Amino acid sequence: MTEKPRFDEVGPNANAVRAMFADVAPRYDRMNRTLSAGVDVLWRRHTVRRVLAGQNRRLRVLDVCSGTGDLALALARAGCDVVGTDFCAEMLERAMTKRREATNDVRFLAADTQRLPFDDGEFDVATVAFGIRNVHDPRVGLADMRRVVKPGGRVFVLEFSKPKTRLVGPAYLWYFRKVLPRLGRILAPATRRHEAYDYLPESVLRFPEREEFVRLMQDAGLEDARFEPLTFGIASLYEGRKPIG
Repeated sequence: MTEKPRFDEVGPNANAVRAMFADVAPRYDRMNRTLSAGVDVLWRRHTVRRVLAGQNRRLRVLDVCSGTGDLALALARAGCDVVGTDFCAEMLERAMTKRREATNDVRFLAADTQRLPFDDGEFDVATVAFGIRNVHDPRVGLADMRRVVKPGGRVFVLEFSKPKTRLVGPAYLWYFRKVLPRLGRILAPATRRHEAYDYLPESVLRFPEREEFVRLMQDAGLEDARFEPLTFGIASLYEGRKPIG
């Protein structure tokens, strides 16, 4: 019998986004590798290194908005005990297939990042890669990620950002607004699959970044929040810590 993740409804807006990603799920990995030229793989590897930095024990990690499981599986390969969650069951089915092929012991379940089904302090680390902007209220999602990590535990967010340099910035915006949606339609020509690549540039361009996102992390109760630009600022890795006591 095929393993099916459970899903609790999270509201009409979330359902619309979930339906869009459910439709694109079968080609999601191939399209992303093509559209990013594989650089997203390097960003996830860097995130794993940051999660493991200075640690001398096996970490229990929650990866939210896990999608098809790339970051969760990379963390498991690095020796972490990982639970991956996402609000799109169809995406998680792809993650489960990849898990079986890689023989990685990762548990996947469908869940709303704003209402995570875990006890307070259950994990050492919480991560999210390219998914926090799809959460209806990112501040609420960050607060629940903080809740489920132990005091002193860390929260990592890998997300797209807009380059600020004079040369890269305009080229990036042109690519995101003009090229990416058209490539999405070519690579995913089915009736609705291209909608994800109309949605993607808009979600990135309107999402808070850098210092503004750091303030969101602080509002969610995280200390020592900071960010690191990656690849000319095309992506950023954010990190915050749950207060002790």
